[in-house]
Amino acid sequence: MRGALIIPGLHGSPDGHWQTLLQSHTPFARRVEQDDWDAPVLDRWVERLLSSADANPGAIAVAHSLGCILIAHAALRVPDIKIGGALLVAPADVETNTDAFPQLRNFAPMPTTSLPFPSIVVASSNDPFMSLQRARMLAESWGSDFVNMGDAGHINIASGFGWWPAAHGMVDALVVTADAAQQRKTRLFRDMPGKRIPAA
Repeated sequence: MRGALIIPGLHGSPDGHWQTLLQSHTPFARRVEQDDWDAPVLDRWVERLLSSADANPGAIAVAHSLGCILIAHAALRVPDIKIGGALLVAPADVETNTDAFPQLRNFAPMPTTSLPFPSIVVASSNDPFMSLQRARMLAESWGSDFVNMGDAGHINIASGFGWWPAAHGMVDALVVTADAAQQRKTRLFRDMPGKRIPAA
């Protein structure tokens, strides 16, 4: 069974946040803990994510806000990162409108390289931290499916997102996609001349 890696953004995800509730209702879910949720440092956050991915290979990453940008940075640095898929909700724009949150600037520029695993970007038409157009462009660059939630703010507690069943559905869909991709990869490897699947 694939687990889940919960990856909050700036300030973390408190009790009542949809990420925290999803974690409590998902078997084998683990949170990527950071030393300081209020003062993110890119290199340290990437290191902690990579360590968590290594310890939970094939897990589905469930990211919010700055956590989405963190995943893109980690995948750019380590293309074979051990993530099976990613749900990327309300990515934060770390390149513009950061006057109120200057600590986000060390995550710029936003990586635009295609992600090496299936992913879904979920965005809002009135998110104060990223315009819908930029979120859609980012999803295209990452090779992600795109979901427009309409007027949903930053898709957090303030905008009414506590228990969020749709998030569970999207995680389940990513598990199916990741399993299918792994099966295709296994078949291709098996069919290559001179290649053998090691015995279990």
